[in-house]
Amino acid sequence: MQTNPRLNIRQVPWSNPVGADLRRAQQSELDARFGTPDHEPGPPPSSADCAVFLVAYDKGSGQPVGCGGLRIIDATTAEIKRLYVLPYTRGSGVASSILAALEAEAFRLGYTRVKAEAGSAQPDGRNFYENSGFEAVPNFGPYVGVAHSYCYAKTINARSAAQTAMA
Repeated sequence: MQTNPRLNIRQVPWSNPVGADLRRAQQSELDARFGTPDHEPGPPPSSADCAVFLVAYDKGSGQPVGCGGLRIIDATTAEIKRLYVLPYTRGSGVASSILAALEAEAFRLGYTRVKAEAGSAQPDGRNFYENSGFEAVPNFGPYVGVAHSYCYAKTINARSAAQTAMA
C-alpha cells in the first residue's frame, strides 16, 4: 500500500479518531468554499458503506496529513470518498499517494472501476482527478441532476495504481 517513501499509509476503521478529525477538517473547508454546510448530495459516507478508509502519516513527524475512503457502489465499482490532505501538504504528492493506495485496495477487493465527484467550488479537486487519469462521466447516483457536481471515472487494473503513484 506504500506509494510514497515519505508517508506511512494505514488502513483504519471509519471510527478512527484521527480519520474523523481529518474528515471534519475537510467538511469545514468545504462548508467555507460552498458557503453552506448543505453541499453534499445524498447520504454522507459511513462505516456501513465504506469498505476501506486510509490515513496517511508523515514518516518524519508522525503527523497525519491526509485521508481517503472507498464507498461501494456495486459489484465492480467503488467511489472515492473523503479524499483530503491538509492544506500545507498540497502539491507534495500526498493526495496522489492516497489515491494510488485506494486504487490498489479497490483492485485487491475485486473492483475494476473507481468513480469520484468534485463540486463547482473544488476546481483543484476536478483538476486532480483529471490529471490522475479519470475521465468526466455523466453524474451518477445522488449527483444526477446536481448542477454543482462534476463526476469522474477510471478503469483500474493491476498497473493503474502504480501509474497513479508515478504521476
